Amino acid sequence: MIGPIRHIVMWRVSGDTPQERTTARLKVKAAFEGLRGRIEGMTHIEIGLDVSAVDYACDVVLVTEFATPADLEAYASHPEHLRVRRELADLRIARFQVDYAPDESAGETATSEIAAPRLHSDALAGE
Repeated sequence: MIGPIRHIVMWRVSGDTPQERTTARLKVKAAFEGLRGRIEGMTHIEIGLDVSAVDYACDVVLVTEFATPADLEAYASHPEHLRVRRELADLRIARFQVDYAPDESAGETATSEIAAPRLHSDALAGE
């Protein structure tokens, strides 16, 4: 496979109180934001904290994109990434991951379908 690859990771973090979980979430966010501009081949990084507060939601999501699958592979063993993983090892209680090749044309199709709704006002005008 050639071309960009998107890497998404979601975590549930530990904490006995809401304040402990908030602190853990913020620590995860800050640690990954510290990778911005430090990983060759990483073209995008975004870290989000859940705002839904539903009991089945993850606490934190990391969305990254790499220029090539080889760049993602190199990221896995990059010293800065390994440092962050060590720092956060005791905070996570669950981790979920998806890696996929983004379909750049899908966004164009979805946007054009959403942007051009058709109203049949001429037919309704005579009623």
